[in-house]
Amino acid sequence: MGAVPTVARQIRVLYQRNHDRRRASAIKPLPQNNGPLQTPGADAVAGIARRFGSLAYEGLLLTAILFICTWVFLFFAQALDSALRRPLLQIWLVGITGAYFVYCWSRSGQTLPMKTWRIHLTVAGGGQVTVPLAARRYLLALLSLGLCGLGFAWALIDRERQFLHDRIAGTRLIVKPNV
Repeated sequence: MGAVPTVARQIRVLYQRNHDRRRASAIKPLPQNNGPLQTPGADAVAGIARRFGSLAYEGLLLTAILFICTWVFLFFAQALDSALRRPLLQIWLVGITGAYFVYCWSRSGQTLPMKTWRIHLTVAGGGQVTVPLAARRYLLALLSLGLCGLGFAWALIDRERQFLHDRIAGTRLIVKPNV
């Protein structure tokens, strides 16, 4: 009977050694981040892929919003001449889109797709976006979109990867940390 406790003790010792070796190999130093240098406490600038992903999602959401707004407009504008109805509809849709963006950006700094992609709009100095600044950013983005997207393509050559309308308006798109 004296051999059984000895064997059990040896098994326990071997198990403990093996377990300690696995734990030691599992603890590895964190890899060094060789990404762009940032000052301590600075927010990370949102990457181009993240911003374009958010833009694609924004397009889907805006399609639904503008579809409903078009239906409302056409319901109330039935009596208008068709030559007048089309330009008024276009102005109406640009206005609805602007109201959506300005409201979201000035209220929380994010639209729903920006929240999903954890992108936050701030002033370049790090403050809250005001209504006039959000309106200016929207009009500049609309202009850059009207110029075949050149303001968006500007991010490919900009040193901080900012869109042209962000650069001119003095705003930044940053990544919000996971909470």
